[in-house]
Amino acid sequence: METELATWHFVVAGFVFALIGVFAHVIRAVSNLYPDKLSDTPAVNILVSSGYSWGDYLWGTEFDDAGYYKLDSLRNLRLCVTFSVLGGLGAMLLVDGAGLGMAHLIEAGIGGFVDLFWQRIAELKS
Repeated sequence: METELATWHFVVAGFVFALIGVFAHVIRAVSNLYPDKLSDTPAVNILVSSGYSWGDYLWGTEFDDAGYYKLDSLRNLRLCVTFSVLGGLGAMLLVDGAGLGMAHLIEAGIGGFVDLFWQRIAELKS
């Protein structure tokens, strides 16, 4: 069966990319051994810190008093999810074959869940 790219593929992919953004937000907040923000001067932070970038300064990423990325910041979560969804959907639109590849993955995943559901129903009957 030939897969064609449809609007619902973009909706499902948007939800998947949003979950990836949430996961990236949590990983960035939890896996920091050293603080990202070392001083109040952005130029010093960008030059010295490996976890702080121009994007953090321009978009207003929030850090706690010790300089660590804030896990409980809704602004940070919104930024991660927004960039993940826009980047993923942009790649699906602009990269040749990425949209069809994502459509194949979505349909294979849904097919796997449907097959698993019917297998469990058959096991319950026997």
